[in-house]
Parts: sequence; structure tokens; C-alpha cells
Amino acid sequence: MGNLEGKIALVTGSGRGIGRAVALKFAREGAKVVINDLDPEVGDAVAAEIRDMGGEAVACNGSVTEADFGERFITTALESFGVPDIIVNNAGYTWDSMIQKMTDEQFDAMMDVHLKAPFRILRAVQPHWKAAAKAEAENGQPVNRKVVNISSVAGTGGNPGQVNYSSAKSGIVGMTKTLAKEWGRLNVNVNCVAFGYIETRLTEATDEKKEIEVQGNRIGVGIPKATANIFKSMIPMGRAGTADEAAGAVYLLTTPESDYISGQMIICGGGLSF
Repeated sequence: MGNLEGKIALVTGSGRGIGRAVALKFAREGAKVVINDLDPEVGDAVAAEIRDMGGEAVACNGSVTEADFGERFITTALESFGVPDIIVNNAGYTWDSMIQKMTDEQFDAMMDVHLKAPFRILRAVQPHWKAAAKAEAENGQPVNRKVVNISSVAGTGGNPGQVNYSSAKSGIVGMTKTLAKEWGRLNVNVNCVAFGYIETRLTEATDEKKEIEVQGNRIGVGIPKATANIFKSMIPMGRAGTADEAAGAVYLLTTPESDYISGQMIICGGGLSF
């Protein structure tokens, strides 16, 4: 029996990196998981991986920025497993430029994926959580549900070249604190994890020019090795974190031991903070 046995967990951006590590951690702890990725093949593969290890998972793929995605995501959970217990708003990427070179498209893209998408998902689940909380109160069997939003030390302390990303990641902290107040009476814990330097394909230390495609745009990924070494030197633990370590921070805020923790932001950064 895992700590999340029988829970229903939804994780956006869970086809790769931190999101995948979170989804696999939840599955190992007994949760039924709804996977999401922009790339259907990648999302389906993680869902299949969970089923192969004896867990339960389905995929709801596509861009979280689509206007109907929030409703579709929640509906997938309801039709596959039931009322969600855990939502992790993890999907995202960076699209950097100094402010004088940054376009409206770049700025809006970060707001859409890191801020508006979580807003739409959480708006879509609210009626279901309200109804469930009412029924559980009447039965004298309250259930705690969990939201973990993902921020960044760029959102807590800023980062040159990331006015769009930093603004969005700061905004998700405000959303977290507001919904903790709105949803406390529904027994919903709303918290946030701000990551420091976590090694993923987006933050790989490389001197090669690498790009990914996001909805028709070519986005540069990776960090020059010299820059990566500077970042690591700023971290008290002296190294970048792993995706599994990042997943552990998210998991902590979904366990029963976190039932009286809400409206908080914790930094998972090896001692790095701003």
C-alpha cells in the first residue's frame, strides 16, 4: 500500500522530464494517473509504462494552452477513474530574450502555458470538488485534495532574459495563495514548488545549438556549459538536481502528512534561493 493508494492524479507535461518523474512516483505510490504531453506518442508511452508496471493510467494529450483543454483534462479523469484527488500543473517551457528583443508572442506564450492553462484546469475542476466536499461533509468523511503548482526561482528572484517566464512563474505563486484561501473550506490544499536548476532536456549543459518545436515555433534549449558551471557554483549543494529529486518535492505536498499545509511555496533548489 502506497501513500497515494486509490488516489486519482492529473499531471500536465508528464511525458518527459520532471512531469514524467512525478507521474511515475505517483503510480508507484498507488495513484491512478492521467498523463498529458504535447506529443501524443510520448504521452501514450508513459501511460503504457505505468500500466506495464501494474498501475492504472490514461493519456489526455495535446497543448494545455488550447481553450478547451481544462475541461477535456478533467473530463478524461472523471470518465476514466472518477473525481480527481491531485492536480499538478507542470507543463511548460522557456522562450528567452532580453526585453528589448522580446515579442508580444513570446510574452503571451509564457503567460498562456504557465498561468492561463493552470487557471483553466483549476476552474474546470472546482464544481466537481465543491460537490464532492459537500457530499463528504454530509457523510462525515472529509477528503483532502491537493493542487501543486510549479514555479521557479526565476519567479521568486527574477532572471535576465526571462521577463516573460519570470512574470508567469511569479503569477502562479499568487494564484496558489489565492486558491488556498478560496478552497480551504473544500479541504483542498493548494501549494507551489519553485524549482532551481534541475537537469532536464530544457536545461542540459551543452555547447551545441539545440531546439525543440512548440506549436510551430523553434525554441532554443540547453545551457552553455560555462554558464551551467556558474549556476552550479551558486548552489550550496554544489550540483544541479535530478528529475526524481524534483518529483520528490511535489510528492511531499500530496501525501497525507501535508493535509494541514496550504498556501505555501517551497523551493527545491539544493539550498539556492532568491
